[in-house]
Amino acid sequence: MIILIGGSSHVGKTLVSQKLLERTGFPYMSLDHLKMGFIRTKRTELTVEDDYEMRYFLWPFAAEIIKTAIENNQNLIIEGCYIPGEWKESFTQDYLSKIYCTFITMSEEYLREHFDLVADKASAIEKRMPEELDLERLILCSKEFKDDCKKFDIPNLEISNTFMFDADKMADRILQQARACAPACHYARDCRVTPDNDKASGKT
Repeated sequence: MIILIGGSSHVGKTLVSQKLLERTGFPYMSLDHLKMGFIRTKRTELTVEDDYEMRYFLWPFAAEIIKTAIENNQNLIIEGCYIPGEWKESFTQDYLSKIYCTFITMSEEYLREHFDLVADKASAIEKRMPEELDLERLILCSKEFKDDCKKFDIPNLEISNTFMFDADKMADRILQQARACAPACHYARDCRVTPDNDKASGKT
């Protein structure tokens, strides 16, 4: 099974992924790490400020990692704000049946009332570089991801004043929904598919 956790920045995706690892043993990969690999090796001229462009630069690489994991009967969690709303377009149905994706966002009301808390928790798992968080930018970011959820039919876990952030509860909910979405795919041995290049060449 592949679990994708996308959505807004600073919503706790990495912490939730860590909780999922503890529950399932599935390794997780942060797309922030992939991003920094490209930036530090100068394989791209994009910078950490180019979020939108970076999403569509990174995604083809992430999609092939996902396909390889499925083809090799492996479970994997991938998290990051670089998962595009149209992520399904990168996969055939065989692959899609082994993938569950959800986006985590925050309501505007929650952000305005708990902005200091969001800023304090910014480095709960990853050590972030010091930065000046922009409230209005976070609100806009969450809105854009919520719009993507509606447009592309992606489950949205929205942190709000009625659904406060709790990494354990969110991990439990994601795991429950993932298993309901792909009931035959609880374990990697149930998730084998034929690679795209093998299908194209007629191999089985």
